[in-house]
Amino acid sequence: MLKYQSIASDIQRSIESGALKPNAKLPTVVELCEAYGVSKITIKRAIELLTERGLISSRRGSGTYVKNTTELLEQTGLGPVDAGADPEVDSFMFSQSDRAAGFTEKHRATGKEISSVVYDFSIVNPPQDVARHLSISREDFTYRICRVRCLDEEPMVTEYTYMPLDLIPGLRRAHLYGSVYAYLRNALGLKISSFHRIIRAVPATEEEAKRLSTTPGIPMLEIAQVGFLDDGTPFEYSVSRYEGSRGEIRDISVL
Repeated sequence: MLKYQSIASDIQRSIESGALKPNAKLPTVVELCEAYGVSKITIKRAIELLTERGLISSRRGSGTYVKNTTELLEQTGLGPVDAGADPEVDSFMFSQSDRAAGFTEKHRATGKEISSVVYDFSIVNPPQDVARHLSISREDFTYRICRVRCLDEEPMVTEYTYMPLDLIPGLRRAHLYGSVYAYLRNALGLKISSFHRIIRAVPATEEEAKRLSTTPGIPMLEIAQVGFLDDGTPFEYSVSRYEGSRGEIRDISVL
């Protein structure tokens, strides 16, 4: 095992044991160099590895912090999105995935027509829990997106998404009818790295049932996720809800 890998594993053990708690700030690169007796390059490689593993993230101008995955587990709501949801329905899976494919990429090979119905595209100050997941202030601005993704005009999933305005400039309503991730990659040159996801069962609200052509209260497969760029910066907080018989989850690793 290389030195930076050994250091990353040592820090990971501290995170998993609770010695480094969620939201805890890691020592600076200089402090870690002194603690482990290695160069800055070695420490930076260790930090990059921990970031790739989804254990830490950098906050601009602030430092590097342990990710709080328990907060994502406890708070998957997006304000009005949770209206009518059953508070007794619990999350049943936490997962980390390096699959950066969105709805368009996942279904392109099916040969079916992929389309979107956009219900909301606005710029807002994020709710407190969303701001925390995105490592931004409530005074910052985010895009708020609500759309239904369709295959051959059949509604498949309702998506509720927040993205930081400063990080993703120039997003337009027209982009929402195709792949937003393609815009991030191709137009902005951003590299999507990984996601932290919570999967649970929830009942469909009347509004969701209408949009998905299903029955109010029917079980829905909900995926709440925070997406991260390759430098550990969170770029998206979203909740997707599938009518139970239409949802399928692949290629995720359960922690």
